[in-house]
Order: sequence, then structure tokens, then C-alpha cells
Amino acid sequence: MKKNYFLLLCFLSFFNLSNGQVQLSVYSEVSIVTAGPGTEIFETFGHAAIRIKDPVLQLDVIYNYGMFDFNAPNFNLNFVKGTPYYSLGKQRFSHFISSYNFQKRWVKQQVLNLSQSEKQAYFLYLENNARPENRDYLYDPYYNNCATKLRDITTDILGNKVTFKALDSRKKNYTLRELMQQEIPWNTWGSLGINIALGSELDKIATENQYMYLPDYVYQKFKVATTNQNKEVVPLVKKEVDLLLHPEKQYKSALLSPFLLFMLLGLLGLLITYKDHTNRKRTKWFDSLLLFATGILGSLVLFLWCFTNHSTAPNNFNFLWAFAPNLLVAFLRLNKTWKRWFSLYFKFLALLLFVMLVFWVLGIQSFPLAIIPFLILLFVRYIYLQHYFSSLHKE
Repeated sequence: MKKNYFLLLCFLSFFNLSNGQVQLSVYSEVSIVTAGPGTEIFETFGHAAIRIKDPVLQLDVIYNYGMFDFNAPNFNLNFVKGTPYYSLGKQRFSHFISSYNFQKRWVKQQVLNLSQSEKQAYFLYLENNARPENRDYLYDPYYNNCATKLRDITTDILGNKVTFKALDSRKKNYTLRELMQQEIPWNTWGSLGINIALGSELDKIATENQYMYLPDYVYQKFKVATTNQNKEVVPLVKKEVDLLLHPEKQYKSALLSPFLLFMLLGLLGLLITYKDHTNRKRTKWFDSLLLFATGILGSLVLFLWCFTNHSTAPNNFNFLWAFAPNLLVAFLRLNKTWKRWFSLYFKFLALLLFVMLVFWVLGIQSFPLAIIPFLILLFVRYIYLQHYFSSLHKE
């Protein structure tokens, strides 16, 4: 009889849970779960989610705002356009932790210091968000992602009771780009692609809240946060638990790193330019290649800036070196007929590189360090071509 009663109680509990009406017990816990980085580019920053556990109800689930489907209709197109939709996924915690253990990624848990009503508010909030009609949201890697959601949910539920303190006033005021570079090494293809595609918005000093677009800073900010309980200021985190202790994975550079590739290209270009100067000629195929490559990249920069909804793509001064009109000039015959016009054009390109340097020094925008050898090549080549066509004009 007791066994049947227990089974009925469990059935009713799960029935109510599916309708979001279950009442958590006093033994329930709400936790912030932070996972270390993985090996894929989209795993580089780690992950953060919310766990709700109630041993009385035999409830242990994780709410994960980082769910997406590569095979969803128009997913790739929407990502390029800056309108990717991610989802809140709900799953058993045992499945979640098994997946990260298989990937050998560390996982930490911070149990929050909440009243019973606040725990219930978290649960109802997440259950409502997990409904099919509510679970999708417009993803932004810097302003609306799996990590910022945890900050926003906590602020929505606790209101002015919660305070996310500054981590350390002695630390440097980082920009969004500098925070990103802490997770992705500069000499990697992932870092290069992001730094070319995104503009000066990333070079603004990040606010304390904006630090929390990274899961690692979610962990650190929750660690020092406080809340009011019974008119007393107490730590927001009641206890911390290391769930998995795997070593932190490092994002590995490819054998042919960006800096190595641009260094080899730069040395080759400088050698070609030296020979051209010595022989008073121009290597046409090389100039066409440089103009075509920088023109293609420049067209991509302008496309992301003008025709997508990416919040960080506008005002991208990479167009100063990746100059879109070069794509048209690459197909022109650079001969004596247009010698004066070409002389002025390459002089203008060299001037743009100088302006880029000024922007870099002034902190208006930072540019990929890996392309420095390539920028030196471009400047030297443009100066040479300007003098080359200028000398043709004088003849």
C-alpha cells in the first residue's frame, strides 16, 4: 500500500512538473553551472547554464540557453545575416554532466543563496521559457547569449536585491575585443576571422555587466555578488562544488598559423618588389592577386557592415586595408594609358594604411596582429607602384 502511494505521489509530481505548477521543496537548490572550453570554435568560450535540483521530487534538470541546430532551415543564412535563433533546452542533469565528462571539460557549480519564493520564481521563469512558443530567442554572441541570459534572469527575479560587484578595481578596463582575446589566442584562424569581420564596437570599454558575455566572468561575477536576505546583505553564492576536474583545454593553433602564412607571403612579396625595383618592371600577376584578395575581403567587410544585423559589424575600419574597390582594379589592365590615375590610386591606398595605423594607435579600433607582415607588404608594394606609374607618366 505504501509503495503504491509513493508511486502515485511521484506520478502526480511529474504531472504537475510538466505543467509548470510543481512546488519545490525546502531542500531544492538553484545553481549556476559553468563549463570549461571545448575544442570547437563555438566551444572556445565555455558554457553556462542553470540547474534546479530537488531530491524530494526526484527532480534534477538543467536549463541550457546555448542550444542550436546546424540543420535547421536557413540556419547558416540567418547566422550570416546576423539573425540566428538559439533555444532554451531542458534536459536531465545526468545527461548534461555525462556529455561534458566525455568531452573531458571541467564543470563547476555555484549553489545560490535564495529564499524559497525566489527558488520557485526561478523554476517558474525557466519552465515558462522552456515552452515551445517561448524557448527561441535572437542570439547575439556579445549581448544576448547563454551567459548573459543567466545574468538577466537573476536580475529579473531578484531585482535590486542583487548586486554584481566589480571584480577588481586595479585591473585594466578591458574592451569586448580584449576579453574575447583572453579566450581565443591571437595567432589562430578563429581569432583572425572574428577580428576582420567585426568592427570598432568591440573596442569600446566593457561595462561590468558586459563582462558577463563570457561564461568565465559569469562564474567570477556570481562569486562576488551579494543579495539581501531578511534585510541582511549576504553572498549570492551559498557554496561552490567542483563537479568535474578535467584540465582546461587550450585552443590549438593550426600547423600553418595566420602569422606564419602572412610572414611567408610578406617575405615573398618584398622579394618580388625588390626584384621589380632592380629591373624597373612590374610583376603583374602578383599585383592582381593582392588587389583581388584585398578586394574580396573588403567586399565581405562592407557586406557585413551594411547588409546584416550583426550588432558588432558596423564601423569596421578593416576596410582601410581590405579595400573593396581593389576587386574592380584587379581586373583592369594597369598600363601606360592610365598611368597617372594608377599612380594617384596607389598613393591613396598607402594613405589609407597610414590612417589605419593612426586609428590603431588612438584605440579607435584594434586590428589582427597576425596581418602585420601583410600590411608591411601592402604599404611597400603600394609605394613602389605609385613611383612606378609616376615614372611612366614622366616618360
